[in-house]
Amino acid sequence: MSSRRGTYPEGPEADGPDAEGTGTEGARSGVPASGAPDGDGLTALDAARIAVAALLLEGVRYVVVAPGSRSAPMAYALAEADAAGRVELLVRIDERDAGFTALGLALATGAPAAVLTTSGTAVGNLLPAVMEANHAAVPIVVISADRPEELRGTGANQTTMQLDLFGEHVRFAADVPAGRDPRRAVETALSAATGAFEDTPPGPVQLNLAFRDPLVPAPGDRLPPESGRRVYRAPRGPLALDFPPASEALPERRTVVLAGHDAGPVAEAFARAHGLPLLAEPSSNARFGPNAVGPYRLLLADFGPESAQPIERVVLFGRPTLSRPVSALLARADVPSALYQPVPVAWYEPGRRTELPLHNLADLADFAGRGSAAWLDAWLLAGAAAQHALDLALSGSAATGPAAATGPAAATGPAVGALVWEHTRGQLVLGSSNGIRDVDLAGAPAAEPGATVFANRGLAGIDGTLATATGIALGGRQETTVLLGDVTFLHDAGGLLLGAGEEEPNLRIVVLNDAGGAIFGLLEHGAVEAAGRYGTAVERLFGTPHSVDLAALAAAYGIAHRSVSTTAELAAALSRPVEGRSILEVRTDRHGLRELHARIRAAVGSAVAGVLAAE
Repeated sequence: MSSRRGTYPEGPEADGPDAEGTGTEGARSGVPASGAPDGDGLTALDAARIAVAALLLEGVRYVVVAPGSRSAPMAYALAEADAAGRVELLVRIDERDAGFTALGLALATGAPAAVLTTSGTAVGNLLPAVMEANHAAVPIVVISADRPEELRGTGANQTTMQLDLFGEHVRFAADVPAGRDPRRAVETALSAATGAFEDTPPGPVQLNLAFRDPLVPAPGDRLPPESGRRVYRAPRGPLALDFPPASEALPERRTVVLAGHDAGPVAEAFARAHGLPLLAEPSSNARFGPNAVGPYRLLLADFGPESAQPIERVVLFGRPTLSRPVSALLARADVPSALYQPVPVAWYEPGRRTELPLHNLADLADFAGRGSAAWLDAWLLAGAAAQHALDLALSGSAATGPAAATGPAAATGPAVGALVWEHTRGQLVLGSSNGIRDVDLAGAPAAEPGATVFANRGLAGIDGTLATATGIALGGRQETTVLLGDVTFLHDAGGLLLGAGEEEPNLRIVVLNDAGGAIFGLLEHGAVEAAGRYGTAVERLFGTPHSVDLAALAAAYGIAHRSVSTTAELAAALSRPVEGRSILEVRTDRHGLRELHARIRAAVGSAVAGVLAAE
């Protein structure tokens, strides 16, 4: 994804950035050796006030501030806007978490959110959030404060090359010299962030604002009187859409609808209107309705090329990210596939995927055709049988032998995923690794969407999950549940820190604690470990075992904690309303997970074979 960069030495009447420049030469050309204010001659605070006003005018309503000295003019200007009720400020001491909090705010509100840092390494800590925002097309505005030009390259404290720090991961980057009017840069940056540039999806941008001393307000300045805070409401969650039934003139085809991440309810409506089975990932926000098939990834082989009813075509909405069976289906040369792409997307480069991109639903309908009653029934019957077999396998996972019929069901990953999916209302955030895959496997589709689902699937990393969920909860103004593993939780434990006086979200944090990284045991590494050829290397290097006391960690941050180990305990805990922040720790054992998945596959395979044989 290409980006645009520029400098703004021309002042407020300039036509815009030099999109081809590096962003430094133009700045150097107008700076007097004395270090006196150049160009427009604005003081640091005046320039910051102009920048804040322009940000608000362009739709920014949330700014996450990480403390620092060089960024002080922006911080004071934002404090003035906050007191006037024009912006919501959140303060985070860790820039990495500040970036992901801004990401969550933008995800929940659908509007650009900004993050402010001081100069130096502070800016570099934003890179993981910027990378995720790039690939997920999330509009976040990085405001990086910088030293004035006369201090760059001199060894001045906390001074480095900041403009090109994010490279191709930002849609636009501008360097605004000290003393210059930043309005043009802000306007252009927000246009780029929201996807106003031609053929460019939304995404992150950088405003690198240089400030020269003094960095504090003038003696006569003061905060305006408090005027009451506005509450910025996020858009409503996914609602079912209605399309007219597919035309009888369309040919009958054995087509499946794949709904990947961020597909939206349009995928469900298309599948329903065309009588096609819907195979929807949890973060598609399309996993509901009468055509949705729950454990679809276990059924793809039953509709493969050797089956009685092989898949003929695939239509794809959103980005598929979760399973190898889906990737294998999309890679088949004998199964034509089409991708619904009405607007530019950030997750692939044109020409790099095999699906035919189609820009309107009429063309997609011609490609997909309509499903026969027999085709849809086969999938729905197989899906129901698979879901029943899976539920039985999970209900007996507490023990083996006679105790399995009477003992409490252990809270395994798939069982936790199913219960969290069933009980969550409002907003649901799914961590990468096993959490989202457990929901994809075991979460039964409902008739209507139960919650708006979010996940960092741009790069599918575990970075900043708690901070992202916090931003989503605060931006959405709804009760929010986040499901994540213990390694993901520990990776962002700093995201639990809220300063005194900072708003606390209604956020339930469900941690599946199996004392390490379970996902690698389900991949090829699990077979390597089972073979014993590498001793304990797999456990040490991939399992990363630990003995962290999550209750003590929760207490250190002043967060309520509860531990459960059975599905009954978990269901009871999830049925309670979400008030404030709490940690629900679900303790389980990951070492039998590979065998559990094998039992699930066997049980589902047997049940589905019987159903399809009876057709």
